[in-house]
Amino acid sequence: MKAIKKVVLALALLVSVNTFAQDRPIHEVYSMMMVNFVKYVQWPNQASGGEFVIGVVGNNEIYTTLNTWHGGKERSGKTYIIKKFNSAADLTACDVVYIDRSKSNDFEAISNKVKGKNTLIITDKAGLGEKGSAINFRTIDNKLKFELNQKAVEASNLKVSSALSSMAIVI
Repeated sequence: MKAIKKVVLALALLVSVNTFAQDRPIHEVYSMMMVNFVKYVQWPNQASGGEFVIGVVGNNEIYTTLNTWHGGKERSGKTYIIKKFNSAADLTACDVVYIDRSKSNDFEAISNKVKGKNTLIITDKAGLGEKGSAINFRTIDNKLKFELNQKAVEASNLKVSSALSSMAIVI
């Protein structure tokens, strides 16, 4: 009986996410997915308290949505701080960095800047997953999916739950 309940719950969640995605602009879908990714990633310094910083490079709509929905709010004992950066040179310490497709030329500079830090890099351009982005959005057959680069995750000293891995295109 428990197995049936889990299947029904999983199907309900899948339907609700697909419905949400169909009715929302892409920047809202990306914002929702990024915050959901955080739930499935473990940082080495994940003790409660303090700030959890999400940096956005190059997309005002995603920044505004994340800031409106999550900025200053507490989750798992941490206060979400959303920061907007125009380039790699502006980047300061973040737990998550989203690099918009319009700023994908800055990927290597940003990647080098956060190297050795516990930063999850999320991108939105074909090929960046293979180059070292931990999570990369992809549209395949008109459906939004994401790639997961396990080596990039491990290089950042992060751990991803098997639940997230099972939903990803693992590269």
